[in-house]
Amino acid sequence: MSSLTHSDITIILIGLGVLLIAGRVFGEIATRLRQPAIIGEIIAGILLGPTVMGRLAPGLMEHVFPSGGNPKIVLQGITTVAVVLFLLVAGMEVDLSSIFRQGKVAMSVSISGIVAPFGVGLLAAIVAPDLFGREIGAHALPFALFFATAMAISALPVIARTLMDLNLFRTDLGMVIIAAAIFDDLVGWIIFALVIGLIDPSHRGGLAVGTTVALTLAYLAFMLTVGRWTIHAVLPWLQARLSWPAGVLTFAMGLAFLGAAFAEFIGVHAVFGSFIAGVALGDSSHLRERTRTTIAQFVAFVFAPLFFVSIGLRVDFVVHFDLVLTLAVLAVAMIGKVVGCGLGARVAGMPWRESWAVGFGMNSRGAMEIILGLLALQYGVIGERLFVALVIMALTTSITSGIVMQRILRRRTVRRFADHLHPRGYVNPLKAAEREDAIRELAGVAATITGLPVDVIQRASLERERMMPTGLGLCVAVPHARLHGMGKPLVCLGISQDGIEFNAPDGDRSRMIFLILTAADDDGAQLEILADISRAFLDPALRDAAMRAQTYNEFITLLKTREPSHQRRPISAQRAPESETTRI
Repeated sequence: MSSLTHSDITIILIGLGVLLIAGRVFGEIATRLRQPAIIGEIIAGILLGPTVMGRLAPGLMEHVFPSGGNPKIVLQGITTVAVVLFLLVAGMEVDLSSIFRQGKVAMSVSISGIVAPFGVGLLAAIVAPDLFGREIGAHALPFALFFATAMAISALPVIARTLMDLNLFRTDLGMVIIAAAIFDDLVGWIIFALVIGLIDPSHRGGLAVGTTVALTLAYLAFMLTVGRWTIHAVLPWLQARLSWPAGVLTFAMGLAFLGAAFAEFIGVHAVFGSFIAGVALGDSSHLRERTRTTIAQFVAFVFAPLFFVSIGLRVDFVVHFDLVLTLAVLAVAMIGKVVGCGLGARVAGMPWRESWAVGFGMNSRGAMEIILGLLALQYGVIGERLFVALVIMALTTSITSGIVMQRILRRRTVRRFADHLHPRGYVNPLKAAEREDAIRELAGVAATITGLPVDVIQRASLERERMMPTGLGLCVAVPHARLHGMGKPLVCLGISQDGIEFNAPDGDRSRMIFLILTAADDDGAQLEILADISRAFLDPALRDAAMRAQTYNEFITLLKTREPSHQRRPISAQRAPESETTRI
């Protein structure tokens, strides 16, 4: 009986470590560029795969990520588990009650979002199969059906994360998009099961195509009715009698694996089964928010990057890149999905602006598109050229989706002070003991960061301070100025251990002094940053810990790990009004 050798185990552990670290680094970069983390994770995989590392250091790549043998099989198994768990979390974020409320609109968007891109894709693959990447000797009908399905399917995980990034997930608009994506993915996987059946009936384990479709619909109906009610009844017992969070974590992941196993058994990809299990679990009001967060963080920061980074290891994106094919695929994909879903939303009564937002929201392909492409590549339906084009299309639509939606809806991203706090702008301790000296000291630091003359920053800040003191109270002061020639906002923070008198309303001396510099023509930045500071430091525990922080990294870590609170009122509503955001 074969088993893993010492060398196999070493290679597997090295590969997992490299995948996780690379995924985290590039995921962070993508997040800071206001893109879903999976964009960075996929790019990390491309850099580690044959496209880059395979050219620069082929021996190293073969050692870390072998092209065969036990390590490759184990890594593929782990990445399969990773994507199954990722879809569990995506399913848990679905609010079924909102979906039911949006039933008419969601169904209109779903049907048009399937019919239009499927029809356009099918026509394109039949009329011009060579242009759209059909390999020599490939069967015409399976290829055409696959290509049509690839144009019709959406990427629910990417859509969900994009909506979360835009704070749209639990809005009616967000739920319309999610509901339509669920339906589209369900229909898409059923059609794809038919395609695989035409190529390789053994994938269904001997089941007929009609049986696969019937069992898929039966599983969906069961999990959203009897399964959902059963989970809702069992959760209180689990949470009361089993240790937290082990009991609920075990139950959730066991449910995901069983659902994924059933889906795989009947000929539908495993991710569909775990996603529906997540929907049933997440719909229960007994599932605590803290438990949801624990499961989501456990999966999103450990398992999800493993799968998304591994995508880039599959194929050489340079050798198999075809510009004409990629542009053709991108055009067909975007026209069919955006126009189809947009018109479906408009017919259902949504305003034009929101209708186009729905269209671009549904246009994200991401993970689902790539999974579909991987399976098609594995079964010989498509070749590497079309797979590369599909991955690029998935990345492009995922990157542009949130950006276009944000512009269509005119939804601004609220600025957070931590995003503009420069590492060199963290001064601890402040040498100054008086208010004007503190402002001068921080202005000198700001000048070295911005390149603006120090006397200009000092004069503008002091003039503003003399007009009205900027002590907010609760040990916080926010001297600020708006400057010509200033680019993006800058925040400098000085910590005074003894406190400095800033004439705060509560009479306390200020120990955290934030100098906020914004552009003269940016009306909203200053108020948004002021409001964010006032909200953050209402928490006395955070405030005390922040004043004890010794370094910039310690301070930022405190902000990232604090419990979020959306119900806090600003310290001074007069000085720091909360900026309004568009409500959808």
